[in-house]
Amino acid sequence: MVRDLAYFVQDDSGPGPGVLLLHSFWGLTSAVRNLADGLADRGYTVLAPDINFGELPESEQQALDHLGSASPDRLASLVLSSVTLLHERSTEGPIGIVGFGMGGSLGLWASVRLSEKVAAAVSFYGSQQIDFAGSKSAYLVHLAEDDEYVSEDEAAFMEATMGLESLPVEVVNYQGTRHGFCDPDGDHFDPAAFETAWAKTLEFLADRLPD
Repeated sequence: MVRDLAYFVQDDSGPGPGVLLLHSFWGLTSAVRNLADGLADRGYTVLAPDINFGELPESEQQALDHLGSASPDRLASLVLSSVTLLHERSTEGPIGIVGFGMGGSLGLWASVRLSEKVAAAVSFYGSQQIDFAGSKSAYLVHLAEDDEYVSEDEAAFMEATMGLESLPVEVVNYQGTRHGFCDPDGDHFDPAAFETAWAKTLEFLADRLPD
């Protein structure tokens, strides 16, 4: 079975501000597509590339194994080309990136690599230990209270590094949650926390990506 390598959607009225939606290691699932549809209903032009290259893992271990075997260069190339493509297909101005897990990490990285094309980045429990010098983005980072993949030290270092560049950044911690609390496809989905985090995300995008 050949799966679509990307999902592109926009409102019938035509191009709007661009949002690149980067999924977690669970792949380009129907839940991700539903999020893209919801963003399009709000006037955004949305591109969700399949950064799992067609794989839909059946367990967390399978997802981790697939991620571990993925080519970093191939992932990076796909994300950067997706940013460029969406920037061309959406309304004039920089785009936003919303990413979950590994998608969040890649989105943070891309916001620095293609700083002229990205104005806002939202990461759901994805982190980066990079130099944010040169970034022109505002950041919203959603973190779980109990996260086996993102330590408190890593999160603190990332926030401090953004702060050194005087970048607008808001980090929100969700009590009683675990990594993946906004992934309906995973084992730790928390609907209430997701609703809160997604509402904050929509408000952030509306503020940073005006029509």
